[in-house]
This record gives sequence, structure tokens and C-alpha cells, in this order.
Amino acid sequence: QVHLVESGGGLVQAGGSLRLSCVASGSVWSINEMGWYRQAPGHERELVAVITDGGTINYADSVKSRFTISRDNAKNTVYLQMNSLQPEDTAVYYCTAECLEARDYVMDYWGKGSLVIVSS
Repeated sequence: QVHLVESGGGLVQAGGSLRLSCVASGSVWSINEMGWYRQAPGHERELVAVITDGGTINYADSVKSRFTISRDNAKNTVYLQMNSLQPEDTAVYYCTAECLEARDYVMDYWGKGSLVIVSS
């Protein structure tokens, strides 16, 4: 069982920056992928960025060149550095982790979310 706890959200003005952190705790064999999704009011949850334990990264087109995802495997922590924030980035940001819990058994976990508000 894995628990994910996000931190670092808040209120910023357009053009500002925030860094989100997510720490995974619990007992699993390994964590394959960690990443971030977001959901704005009236919108479906969408992928922001994911990173594998080997360092492969996938960004949404809307955040490329502005956001940077990174991971510290030893600390089971994933980060999202968000620069040049825009009002359309306003959303609840959710941390996710794909965990190997047993032989050929993979489970996805989600944090409770961290609110990011970007004012115009």
C-alpha cells in the first residue's frame, strides 16, 4: 500500500513560479512511474508530466518548455517545477505513482491533490 502526499501549491500571479513535491510512502517492491495530472473546473483530468524510474519523461504539449519534472528515487519523491505560469494552469494538481506490489501486479495510486491558482 502506497500513500502519496503533495505539497507546494498556492496562489501566484501570471508569470510566476511554483514547485510541487510529492512523497510516496508505504511498502511496495518498486515504483515504476511517478507524475502529475491536473484538473480544472469544468475540465477532465489531464496528464501534465510523468517520469519513469529510468528517467524517461513525457510532458503535455501545453506545459513543454515551462514545466520540469524530476525524481529522486532514493527518497521516493517527484517534483514539478512550474515556471511562466498562466491563468489556464489553474487547477488541482494530483500526484500519481505506478507501483509494483507483487509479481506481475501493478497498482496506480493518487494523491489528494494540491491547488494551484494563477491570477491574471
